[in-house]
Amino acid sequence: MGLPNTTVTIDDRTALLLIDPQIDFLSPDGVAWGVVGESVTKNNTVANMQALLETAKGCGMEVFVSPRYYYPTDHGWKFEGAVEKLMHDINMFDRSGPLSLVGFEGSGADWMPEFKPLLEDGKTIFANPHKVYGPQNNDLVLQLRKRHIDKVILAGMSANVCVESHMRDLLENGFEVAVAWDATAAAILPGMDGMAAALTNYKMLANATWSTEETLAEMAKVGFSKASYATA
Repeated sequence: MGLPNTTVTIDDRTALLLIDPQIDFLSPDGVAWGVVGESVTKNNTVANMQALLETAKGCGMEVFVSPRYYYPTDHGWKFEGAVEKLMHDINMFDRSGPLSLVGFEGSGADWMPEFKPLLEDGKTIFANPHKVYGPQNNDLVLQLRKRHIDKVILAGMSANVCVESHMRDLLENGFEVAVAWDATAAAILPGMDGMAAALTNYKMLANATWSTEETLAEMAKVGFSKASYATA
């Protein structure tokens, strides 16, 4: 017996949410490339994320970002899980401080260059950084609720960690969630394939699991303009 088919109908209460669209995860110059690069390349993740971002901006869909940053004080944590420890050990997503952008431009914590013009348009909503995997300790849900958003298209990094954690928390908070599965990627390690683990859980839990091509086709059905969206 298979699972029943479910979907998400995109409308003016739908937003695109990008998780950690940052250099350290998505670029060969990033510190995590050694474990995620194979998956990012196979899924064509960067190009797929860019296509979703360009389409969302083009049709006036709200775009949210839930980033991850670590400040010097975060390196004082007394206990960590395996992935947390790895990220701290390799200085992933490090910034000089919460109130400083010294050294941020072009660093591993910065946005992918392909995304920067679209993300830095003055309209993208940036949540506070999440520190572990999910959005429970940032203001993402507040920002979504304040804009009457109750449907979310998820993309970004990494598939079985932060993206899945955001998916689970948003579902628990009453949002409809569609995951663009190939606009994500995950670590591949001996005996562990994060992408395979994520796909199983997306298909079991999300309201819709689409390829980027399928997601773009759904977004193309959106019949509202930037002006009407702004006043919705």
